[in-house]
Amino acid sequence: QVQLVESGGGLVQAGGSLRLSCAASGRTISSYAMAWFRQALGKEREFVAAINWNGGNTNYADSVKGRFTISRDNAKNTVSLQMNTLKPEDTAVYYCAQHRFRGTIALGRSRYDYNYWGQGTQVTVSS
Repeated sequence: QVQLVESGGGLVQAGGSLRLSCAASGRTISSYAMAWFRQALGKEREFVAAINWNGGNTNYADSVKGRFTISRDNAKNTVSLQMNTLKPEDTAVYYCAQHRFRGTIALGRSRYDYNYWGQGTQVTVSS
């Protein structure tokens, strides 16, 4: 069983940047696609970005494409999300998640494709 812990959230002004990190423990995540989701107050959890097991393929929500970059370091068992040009509408709790199946090629955007989740980290963007 893997445990995922997010960090790096905080309060930032619009136009600023934050870098989120997700540290995995318990076992390696190197064979699994990983993703970031977010959930704003009163809204459904939504897909943000995903990366395949070796970092060679990524997928982004249209709302963050060109501003956010997902990456991973399998040697450190971590996944990161670099967020630039932040907007107030990016305010949410951000969650790291591991894909349900090893070695998957398709990078699912549904929360049901992922079966391990972190506790989340709050990102607040002020206008």
